[in-house]
Amino acid sequence: MQSLQRLSVVLASSGDPWPYADWPGPDDPFVSRVLHLLPPYPGLRETTADVVLLRCEDPAVTFPGLVDELGSRDVPVIVVSSRRDVQAVVAAFRAGAGYLVEGDYCDQMLSHAAQAAFAGHTYLSPSASDALREEARRMAEADDEMTRLRGLLSPRERQIMELLSTGLLAQEIALRLSLTEKTIRNNLSNIYAKLDVRGGTEAVLRWLGAASGGSQGALAR
Repeated sequence: MQSLQRLSVVLASSGDPWPYADWPGPDDPFVSRVLHLLPPYPGLRETTADVVLLRCEDPAVTFPGLVDELGSRDVPVIVVSSRRDVQAVVAAFRAGAGYLVEGDYCDQMLSHAAQAAFAGHTYLSPSASDALREEARRMAEADDEMTRLRGLLSPRERQIMELLSTGLLAQEIALRLSLTEKTIRNNLSNIYAKLDVRGGTEAVLRWLGAASGGSQGALAR
């Protein structure tokens, strides 16, 4: 099996004490180093970072400024915030960012989230996933289109989408369902075609009711 690339991560933070001072450890399989930057994140677009962790109080205020600093660089972002309300999580997710709620993750999850983001997946901590599910339930109650959309998928495909929406990767879904990774990827290809999307992030957005029909290439990774 090919070894994973160890990543360089930028931690863009407001300056509050970072609770994982020893992360990443020397034997971390996913992350090799972390560069700390304070607002307004000087030199961000010149870094060779593979992933950006944005640790902030209010993503709605801070995230746009970070995007401006990145300029044309297409670097995956993971928001780390104490806010767990639906509006904050959905807004970040719609922008293609992962989301970790403070106190809802450990240092191992940080590394896993960075690797998932680099691979093109939107990683959510459990509370962030719950917030998206709450929004999905609210929208589904008032939207017959959600019922129609979910009816397009087979029971197995719906099961896979439920797991995908929690942030699991294809390999992890395969292990959870005792199937091969190839089978899961074939199912995902069928799901993307049925939902008229281009990738996993967009599929989850539609599945959770946070996006309308039709492909949205800006969100696909």
